[in-house]
Formats: sequence, C-alpha cells, structure tokens
Amino acid sequence: MKRLRLHAMMALGLAVAACSPEEGGKSGKPVVATTTTMVTDLAKRIGGDRVEVRGLMGPGIDPHNYVPKLADTSLLEKADVVLYSGLHLEGRFQQSLEAMAKRGHNVVAVTSGIPMEKLLSPQEGFSGTKDPHVWGDPELWADVIGPAVAALSKADPEGAEGYRQRGEEYRKEVMELSGWVKQQIGTIPEDQRVLVTSHDAFFYFGRAFGLDVRGLQGVSTAAEAGLKDRSNLVNFLKEKGVKTVFPETSINEKGIAAVAAEAGVKVSGDALFSDALGTPGDTETVDGVTYDKGTYTGMIRHNVNSIVKGLR
Repeated sequence: MKRLRLHAMMALGLAVAACSPEEGGKSGKPVVATTTTMVTDLAKRIGGDRVEVRGLMGPGIDPHNYVPKLADTSLLEKADVVLYSGLHLEGRFQQSLEAMAKRGHNVVAVTSGIPMEKLLSPQEGFSGTKDPHVWGDPELWADVIGPAVAALSKADPEGAEGYRQRGEEYRKEVMELSGWVKQQIGTIPEDQRVLVTSHDAFFYFGRAFGLDVRGLQGVSTAAEAGLKDRSNLVNFLKEKGVKTVFPETSINEKGIAAVAAEAGVKVSGDALFSDALGTPGDTETVDGVTYDKGTYTGMIRHNVNSIVKGLR
C-alpha cells in the first residue's frame, strides 16, 4: 500500500509539474536538484557559484524511507540536472528517478562512477543489490565526482572547464582526507578497532581503514532489528570487550542504547553521521582544526574524531 501511495504521489506531482509555468532558477543559473545531503554538498563543490543547487533532503533525514513531496516532484521535473546517490539508497524513490532518466531528463546516479568490483554486497545478502553507503571510504567518494562533472557539463557546456577544475580540486581534497583518516585510526589499539553502530552504514569505512564493523539494523533502516539480531550483538559486544557503541544522527538512539545497557557498555555522546550530513554552518574544532559538519569532509572528520575518542 505504501508503495502504491508513493508512485501515485510521484505521478500526480509530475503531472502538476508538467502543467505548471516554467520557473527555472531565480538567478538564471542552471538548477541542480539533489537528493541526499552528501550529493547536495558534492553538487555545490563542483558547481560553485555557476549553479543553483536545491537539495530535497535536509540534515538528519533518512534517505531509505524518504517519501517525496509534491513540491519535490515539481522541482525534479524542471531542474536542468538531477543528481542522486543510487544503489537504492533512496529506496523506492529511485524507481521514479530512473523513469525520468528514460524520458530523456538529465538524471544521474553519482555512484555510477564506482567500478562494480569495488562495491560490497549487503550483509543480509539482498539479491541484486550492493551496499549504498560508499561515502564511508573517501577514495570511493572520489569516484562519484566524474559523473557529477559530466552531468553539469552536459547541462552547461560553457561551464565545463570550471566544473572539471573544481572536480579535480575536490578529488585532491578528498584523497588527502583519506590519508588523514588512516593516520587517526592508526592511533587506536588494534584490538579496540571495533565499530558498533545503529545500522550497517560503515562497512566501506571499516574495509578502508581496518575496523571490524557491526550494526544493529541492516543496510536499510526500513528493516527493523529483531530479537535475534539484538541478542547476537549483545553477545558480540561482551566477547570482544567493546567499550563504546555509537548512535547515528538519522536514526532513533533507543535501539542501540538498549543493546548497550544489556551488554554493559557505554553509548558515545557523539552521534555519528551516517545517511545524512549535519546542518551547514555547524562547525566543530578538534586539535586546532575547525570544520563544518554540514559538508562531506567535515562529516568524515567529525566521525573519525568521535570514533577515535570513543575507542582509544
């Protein structure tokens, strides 16, 4: 029933958009519609002042369960470019985005730039899907830059060189960030490199930086954790002697807090960003470095500093 409501809403919204007067960007710049906060930040970094970026999902929004509003579908229909994450991070919403692409709209999944062999399969073994939480590994996130640059350049050929240059600058920044993360994680004793969170959003992070990662819920937050999942995680925490577990900003803390209480471990006071960034302009300073938690690089720095603090 929920699926039927979603498709009905999308269909109605697209019909309304098709009949509405063309608005375009108020600034006269190409309009780039984006889904998740990570993709919104990506578009802003590459587009710079040349584009008008409009994100559908704000801080703390869980993309797995996001249901588009009529205003969203109107924006998508009129945008010059639509960028989304893909790999079913946006849940059933992805079907509507793919349908738009088939109708000739400039709609691109930025994760299409990642080679398939680099992608992980979800722990639940969902058939035909891959783990969508690729931003946990900055080197994989660098691979999403190419499709974004290409989509913006297609919509605005005159700005192509600027998009390419900003893309290369951003790629360099992201790769340098990866080196910093490796250095920081290296300060955690090897036997304490166990990351337990609210859901399975950190496997790419764990693979890249050598942590054993476990989550209470699966890859999609749409699937609730059962009693067996909870019992298994409690036993794991006790066996491994884990000191701290981490809540996530886009998921209710109740589940992971209950597991921590049963296992007798601490819940970190620093929630990790998993499926959404923080609020733009919300800065944090650690070891003399100030970063914005509403950006991808700031989100990674916050998560790493929080993990190191909790596990070291």
